[in-house]
Amino acid sequence: MREFAHSLVINAPPAAVLDAFFDAEALAVWWQVSRAVCIPRPLGSYAVEWEPTEWRDDILGRLGGAFHGTVMEFRPGREFFLADVYWLPPEGDPIGPMALTATCTAQGDRTLLHVRQSGYDKSSPRWTRYYDIVSAGWMPALNALKKYLEDRWA
Repeated sequence: MREFAHSLVINAPPAAVLDAFFDAEALAVWWQVSRAVCIPRPLGSYAVEWEPTEWRDDILGRLGGAFHGTVMEFRPGREFFLADVYWLPPEGDPIGPMALTATCTAQGDRTLLHVRQSGYDKSSPRWTRYYDIVSAGWMPALNALKKYLEDRWA
């Protein structure tokens, strides 16, 4: 299985950090989504969409598209777990299923956020390329999340 996993400390309460994954306005700022329907409860929908890029990857085509899954677990201010997550690129077949988890641990006035996205078909060059791109994309997105929240909670 291939995965992306990263932890960072954010100067904001755990509930605010977790809520930023489900609030359409917040997602537009830190994850650059154009639309979002994210329902923070078990069996809730989690769907975000990005505008298609002009740039084309040699293997995946244009980036953007939709990312959707089902909220299997949601513990306010603590964690969520998404299952049956798929990326539907603007062109080509979907990539999935995957899982996405986020866990928040209070550290005084700060929060340790741990994000993990996993799932993989080792026989597919598209999966390998997807994780190369997604790993590079998560880092600036999480830094933008940190800035977004710290600007509001500082």
